[in-house]
Amino acid sequence: MAGLATLGLLLGGTLLAGSTALAVNATGAFELDGNANNQAAAGDDWDNVCYQVAINDGKTAVEAQALCGTSAGTTATATVKSTAVSWVAETDPSATIFTGGGSKDPQDPGDSWAWKNAGGLPDKDNLLHGFAARYSVEPNATTCPAGTFPSCEVIFFGSDRYANDGDAVQGFWFFQNKIELGDVSRGGGFAFTGHHKNGDLLVISDFSNGGDVSTIVVHQWDDTCLAAANNNPQPGQCSAENLRLRASSAAANCATSASTAQFCGIVNPNTITMPWPFLDKKGTPDNGALNGEFFEGGINLSTLGLGGECFASVASETRSSTSPTATLKDFILDNFGECGATLSTQVSNAGPVIPGTAVYDTLTVTSTNPNVTPSGTVSWYLCAMTTATGACDGTTNVGSPIGTPPANQTTLGGSGGIATTQSPNVNTGTGLAPGRYCFRAEWPGDTNFTAGPYKEFGGANGTNECFTVKDTSSITTDQKWLPQDTATVVTAGGTAVSGTVVFSLYENGTCAGTPATTFTDTTVATGGKFETNNSTYYTTSKTISWSAVFTPTDTTAVVGSTTTRCEQSVLTIDNSAGPFPPA
Repeated sequence: MAGLATLGLLLGGTLLAGSTALAVNATGAFELDGNANNQAAAGDDWDNVCYQVAINDGKTAVEAQALCGTSAGTTATATVKSTAVSWVAETDPSATIFTGGGSKDPQDPGDSWAWKNAGGLPDKDNLLHGFAARYSVEPNATTCPAGTFPSCEVIFFGSDRYANDGDAVQGFWFFQNKIELGDVSRGGGFAFTGHHKNGDLLVISDFSNGGDVSTIVVHQWDDTCLAAANNNPQPGQCSAENLRLRASSAAANCATSASTAQFCGIVNPNTITMPWPFLDKKGTPDNGALNGEFFEGGINLSTLGLGGECFASVASETRSSTSPTATLKDFILDNFGECGATLSTQVSNAGPVIPGTAVYDTLTVTSTNPNVTPSGTVSWYLCAMTTATGACDGTTNVGSPIGTPPANQTTLGGSGGIATTQSPNVNTGTGLAPGRYCFRAEWPGDTNFTAGPYKEFGGANGTNECFTVKDTSSITTDQKWLPQDTATVVTAGGTAVSGTVVFSLYENGTCAGTPATTFTDTTVATGGKFETNNSTYYTTSKTISWSAVFTPTDTTAVVGSTTTRCEQSVLTIDNSAGPFPPA
């Protein structure tokens, strides 16, 4: 492609000159040095990626180390974090090659691509391993600029091949949708499954064995492109049907390019030792790869305006040329960590709360890519639990929507890869019945997060999701008045008091008429004191009166007596008056 060394690219208001060396080889995340082994320089290497994939696939640490030549996986720190890894060994040299006339980059995999296990390719185009890794790096203007994104998103990719009989042009597809091998017959082989999505990334590299040729061209899938704009498309123009050129450089060798540029690649300039089992066409001993049999590259997605894209699949391919319409040859396909999200929730009050106290739940959705913030609506459900454990899981305990749909839905909002929303309030008004209750949040995902629907209910026992409503009590009071009377009898001459006092209780204030009841006390108390033993209470307002008559035991010694006054009591009972405590 003529003129590649002087191309300029305008993205995000920044002019990126093609004559400027392009590289991502100083991010501190990864070594782009022409070999696959982690050495003294900062960052991971492909042996770490191999080990991480092996561990993720269920191998033991011993097995992973035996395969990959290291005991360390990829980096995961606060400033550098590996978010997706791929490493695939194609042990059968005849496996997975393209076939059929529709297997070209401007065509959709699910609609046109075909594959077969038939071999027959030139040895130089036969891939043995394909690998890729994505990292989120803390932005740094010198080592890892991020453009307008909150994190510097970089992808590293590479492969090794069976022979270095000639230069091999390679391509690396990063698909947002999952692309897989199908089993439906097509074009002399079998169809692929899955389709392109606008924004899919294609990186094409052409590196000579000695590294003198070091071309990288970056395209994006864009179904508004009907054909190439011209014979020499510029960045931003359509480069073929369904493809738009984003950037390119004919001086993209990582060994000589600037540390802050957007992309670069490198081949091994001499024989290297691969960390995993490797046998090339010439039988180079000790897992040796001759010069040009190993290639690796990297691209800064953020400075190219692509930091917000997530990829579900990656494909390494060999091809006849850098032309976007070139014939495709061998390929290695793998999954590649689509946009992932973790959900967590926190109930506002775990209680016990009283009926009428509002309770709500907060959902936080965190993206694996800080440049992609989850969006959309969340549906909320509440389960009335009958046990002290368990959760509103949507299966055993289904619960009910919090309000008639769509009233039970709220909208996510946030930035920097983190979005939150709150459920509608529950336990309002008269409140819920006493018991244990648990929330459940359901989010269908969005165009970036396609693995949904996602559910969060706090695990098996509803941790952070449940609350209790306690029973309430009330008190009413009714006063009870138990009137009693006493009488003290004294003798004028000092004779000991002995006898009986009869008390008469009248339900009026004048001691008139027939008494309501009478009480007799024959007890001789010190000081001649007598008293009633009334057990009948009054619970309403009342006026009463008392009279008393003393009859001595020995009427020959003491004269009896009658009270000369009528004792009166007026009681007003009001069980509703005034607050407590008094104001």
